[in-house]
Amino acid sequence: MNALAATSRNFRKAGRILGLDSKLEKSLLIPFREIKVECTIPKDDGSLVSYVGFRVQHDNARGPMKGGIRYHPEVDPDEVNALAQLMTWKTAVADIPYGGAKGGIGCNPKELSNSELERLTRVFTQKIHDLIGIHTDIPAPDMGTNAQTMAWILDEYSKFHGHSPAVVTGKPIDLGGSLGREAATGRGVVFATEALLAESGKSIRGMTFVIQGFGNVGSWAARLIHERGGKVIAVSDITGAVKNANGIDIPELLRHKESTGSLTNFNGGDAMDANEILVHECDVLIPCALGGVLNRENAADVKAKFIIEAANHPTDPEADEILSKRGVIILPDIYANAGGVTVSYFEWVQNIQGFMWDEDKVNNELRRYMIRAFHNIKEMCQSHSCNLRMGAFTLGVNRVARATLLRGWEA
Repeated sequence: MNALAATSRNFRKAGRILGLDSKLEKSLLIPFREIKVECTIPKDDGSLVSYVGFRVQHDNARGPMKGGIRYHPEVDPDEVNALAQLMTWKTAVADIPYGGAKGGIGCNPKELSNSELERLTRVFTQKIHDLIGIHTDIPAPDMGTNAQTMAWILDEYSKFHGHSPAVVTGKPIDLGGSLGREAATGRGVVFATEALLAESGKSIRGMTFVIQGFGNVGSWAARLIHERGGKVIAVSDITGAVKNANGIDIPELLRHKESTGSLTNFNGGDAMDANEILVHECDVLIPCALGGVLNRENAADVKAKFIIEAANHPTDPEADEILSKRGVIILPDIYANAGGVTVSYFEWVQNIQGFMWDEDKVNNELRRYMIRAFHNIKEMCQSHSCNLRMGAFTLGVNRVARATLLRGWEA
């Protein structure tokens, strides 16, 4: 089941639990605006080439729309739609004053030079500058984009609207980016894990962890779990997988990956089959890579007691049912990986105030937001007697529905 179908299914399930009016339910699913633009640029060799850019703005009932921009050869409008919708519920769960958006350009960034990427980003910004803005829609980096991409968008947007650092988040620190943004998603995952374990009277210290995906989120989560005395016993990424039953020395593994670019040939552990990582014996499994990795083929073999969804949509609905029946507790993506957008919100707040925070303040506020959201989700679970995923969805959908009704949606 693809991301759009799964998100819509979860939304409808939450709507039934909440007893939403069917007209309201329908209007919440329809995006506010879908933008499609042609971006034509000269390549370095002088030839002209055209790329299609998208921006889906899903909902603005709770505040300006927020979401990433991805550069990827298969930017599928359906997927962008699903991800925009997911951002609406995610920002509501985290209780930050935003709605959802998502965008992208159908290109392969690996095949473009730096100057071609800059021209493409600037043309895209020229085409959408009057449809984004500090109080309208605030883009951020996503797959294939980074802080540099945001710097170009900021510069191009500012030519039309004056210096506007708050128009994008995930910027370089020198242009108004926030301290702590780099580690935010991974740190949020760890705060979420602490909140979940504390509820069972456990803590990270002494528990065993398996982490699939060792990019930004996975490596930060591993580092912070290691610092807190958790045992990371297996890690994998596209280059390979490594295990050590006594716990991997994460700082050492990070240095190894930094110098060799891969997890293979690490002498602080044994190589293992990357396909085995999800069914490896452990207390807590953290998928930080792709969607749909837990499915009906492997769900019955998962040995973890807790699954923390650091990736977007790693568990498909069939696996969800199998795992729930087996008593595995799943902390849903819509909450678990909300640390990134929460610190993006802090970045926006700092830019608007023109007053920057130190890193401790960013991290302490992030902890406060993640812990508060967990307790809000638990309250929904209790009042609707549902699992954590539905607790999170009902929380998010209910907040957006309430805002929509208060604003007078039928007028």
